[in-house]
Amino acid sequence: MTARTTHILNDGMVEGTQAQARRLSRVGKRQVAVAVGLGVIVLLGAFLRFYELGAYSIGNTYYAATVQSMLTSWHNFFFASFEPGGSVTVDKPPLGFWIQAVSAYFLGVNGFALALPQALAGVLSIPLLYSMVKRQFGAWAGLIAGLVLAITPVTVSTERNNTIDGLLVFVLLLATWAFLRAVHLGRFRYLILGAFLIGLGFNIKMLQAFMPLPALYALYLLGAPHPWWKRILHLTGATVLLLAVSLSWAIAVDLTPPEDRPYIGSSDDNTVMELIVGHNGLSRLISMRRSAPKGNASPPPPGAGNPPVNPPPPQFGSMNPPGNPPAQPGGGRNQEIGEAGVLRLFTEPLVTEAGWLLPLALLGIPLVLVVLGWQWPLSEKHLALLLWGG
Repeated sequence: MTARTTHILNDGMVEGTQAQARRLSRVGKRQVAVAVGLGVIVLLGAFLRFYELGAYSIGNTYYAATVQSMLTSWHNFFFASFEPGGSVTVDKPPLGFWIQAVSAYFLGVNGFALALPQALAGVLSIPLLYSMVKRQFGAWAGLIAGLVLAITPVTVSTERNNTIDGLLVFVLLLATWAFLRAVHLGRFRYLILGAFLIGLGFNIKMLQAFMPLPALYALYLLGAPHPWWKRILHLTGATVLLLAVSLSWAIAVDLTPPEDRPYIGSSDDNTVMELIVGHNGLSRLISMRRSAPKGNASPPPPGAGNPPVNPPPPQFGSMNPPGNPPAQPGGGRNQEIGEAGVLRLFTEPLVTEAGWLLPLALLGIPLVLVVLGWQWPLSEKHLALLLWGG
C-alpha cells in the first residue's frame, strides 16, 4: 500500500468519524430538547393542578361528607357510607374515596387532602401518556399529547377537586400501557395486569371504566403475536379476571344482609347491581323514571332515603378560610352532565368542556390513515390509530 493510498484511507476514516460524531451530537441535542420539553410540560401540569390546591373549597360536599363519614368507623369505610350513622351509601363505588380517606386521615379533612390524590394522578398521567405516544409516533407527538392533557381546562379543573375522574383516567392509562406491553412483548401477564387495572377502575366509577374496552380488546386481538385461537383464549381469561375484580365489592355488599349495612344510595332496590345498571349505567344514556323499591328490597332507614343530588353542606370546622364557603355541586343532573342521550357529549354543558375536541379527533383518524396507508398485518402505527381512535 502506497503512502498516498494510506493517506486517502485515513482521511476517509477521519471524515466518517467526524460525520458520526455530528450525528451523535444532533441526536444528543434532540434528546436533551425533548427531555427539557417534557420536564416543562410536567411542571406546567403540576403548577396548574397544585397552585393553591384546596385553598378556597372542599369541592363536592356530597363526596367530602362521605370521606368524613368513612373516617369514623371501619364499617362506614368499607361501605362508603355517606353519613356517620351508616344509614346510606354514596352513589359510587368506594375505591376512589378509600384513597381520599387515607389522604384525609394523615392531612385532615380539608380541600387540599381531598383533592391531592386526583392532582397527583393528573400529573403522573402526563409522562405516562407521553411515553406511550412516543413509542408509536415519536417524541414530538408524545410531547403534544402530554401538553394537551396537561392544559385542557376541564381536565385541570376536575383534577383540582374531589371528584374521582382524575384517578379513573390514570388507572385506565396504566391499563392501556399494560395492554400495549402485552402486544409488544407477547406476554400474557401484562394482559392480566391490564384487566386487573380496569377492574380497579370499575371500583372507582363503575361502567365508565369499561368505555375503552372495545379499543383495548381490538388492539390485543389484532396485534398480539399469537395464533388467533390463543388470542381469543387469552382475552377470555382476562375477561374472567376483569369481571371478578370489578364486581368483588358489589357482590360482597349485596350478599350482606340489608339490616347489617347501609342502604345503597340512588338505587331503586337497595342493591349495588341495580346501581351499576341503573343510576350509573343506562340512566346516563336514556331517561329512566325512578320508582320506589320493589319486591322484598329493604327500604332505606328512617330519614335516609336516597341522598339528594345537592345535600346540605356538612360541618367541616375551619377547613375553609373565612369568607370562602364550601363550593356547592351543580344544581341537578341536567346542569352537571346534560340530558341523557347518545349525543350528550355534543350538547351543553359537556360540549364546552371537552366536546370541542371530538370533531378534531374524528377528522384526524381518516387523515392519519391516509398518510399511513393500509397494510396487513397492521403495523405499530396502525395499531396505535386503532387504540387511540377507539
